Amino acid sequence: MIWNEYIEAADRDRLKRLQNERLTEMIERIYYNVPFYRKKLSELGIEPRDINSIDQLHKLPFTTKDDLRDNYPFGMFAAPQQQIVRLHASSGTTGKPTVVGYTHNDLNIWSEVVARALTMVGVTRSDIIQIAYGYGLFTGGLGVHYGAEKVGASVIPISGGNTRKQLQLMMDFGSTVIACTPSYAAHLGESIAKEGIDRSKIKLRAGIFGAEPWTNEMRRQVEQLLGIKAYDIYGLSEIIGPGVAMECEHQNGMHIFEDHFIPEIIDPVTLEVLPYGQVGELVFTTISKEAMPLLRYRTRDLTRLHIGKCACGRTMVRMDKCLGRTDDMLIIRGVNVFPSQIEAVLLEMSEASPHYQLVVDRENNLDTLEIRVEIDDQFWSDEIRVLENLRKQIQHNIASALGLTARIKLVEPNTIARSEGKAQRVIDNRKLV
Repeated sequence: MIWNEYIEAADRDRLKRLQNERLTEMIERIYYNVPFYRKKLSELGIEPRDINSIDQLHKLPFTTKDDLRDNYPFGMFAAPQQQIVRLHASSGTTGKPTVVGYTHNDLNIWSEVVARALTMVGVTRSDIIQIAYGYGLFTGGLGVHYGAEKVGASVIPISGGNTRKQLQLMMDFGSTVIACTPSYAAHLGESIAKEGIDRSKIKLRAGIFGAEPWTNEMRRQVEQLLGIKAYDIYGLSEIIGPGVAMECEHQNGMHIFEDHFIPEIIDPVTLEVLPYGQVGELVFTTISKEAMPLLRYRTRDLTRLHIGKCACGRTMVRMDKCLGRTDDMLIIRGVNVFPSQIEAVLLEMSEASPHYQLVVDRENNLDTLEIRVEIDDQFWSDEIRVLENLRKQIQHNIASALGLTARIKLVEPNTIARSEGKAQRVIDNRKLV
């Protein structure tokens, strides 16, 4: 087990002293080694000696994903190429990929924070953890892999997909923990029922799920499908990968490892820092990374932060489950809509499966929203009247929750494509500039 009580249960003053020290070193590192940051800071009249406390963070410039793309591939690196021992990158489906690099020390930190995360939910060397996150340039698979090995658990590096093989190894090897996206976990659970597998042959007790927003309603569905306790892990490649934050067994928010990542919440419009407890955009400053430290990186994730000692004894700031992303927000006829809001409504209804899609289009200069809802097998009916009543009920529930009337299209079980990675929830056919 990896339990760093000195750090994870530190009083706020001790933690702040460590953060101040590491932030000071980080500012000096980026100023002298990253031309992009030297220019940004110089434009504000800031030199390294001017910054000595996290209380001054609000004076410093933000970093965005566009900045990373503009400096593709290695322009954001603060360490020479000879010290870079690992490269990861995003898929780059909407432009140039974002590239991240790691030194040996960065990889050690990454393993440490993931190991701490797994320890929070009781993972030990007695566990067998099946990692169904994708391996390769995506950080999910390898990130959890090395953290699990640091804990001493037995690792099955199966990667994503090949569901029958997943279930076979799950039974043969006696996997006790599964790590993957929540949508794929739901698919695994459905496949167990579909294949007629005896649940007593599945030894899973816990799931480590992340890489896409998911609601507490989805959590309950997955827990029921797999017979497990489902935990939320948070991370993003630009910051380090999975392991930036993690729920403990009390599930009262995700503990952020503040000795490495300083969080802020800002108003995404005014960019002003918001106090604890208010919803806004999550921003991170990495204070220990060597290869690619980032200053006030805008994650686009919407959440809130809480301070105070958790029942588990940890004192680090906790973040709520992400409500969505500012760049995932749809504006339909003037109404702000997040996929997570619709998911929460649908999964409160036993008739709906955890699989749905939002199709946005524009007709006669008006935006339209169609919600394709996959109905659970036991509730699908050949009677048009039964399905029409269900469709109207879903439409009413959506309108009540969102203040928006959407077209509801009920689809048969297993007709919405399952994803081996992140689920595609939104299809936007509008031609937006």
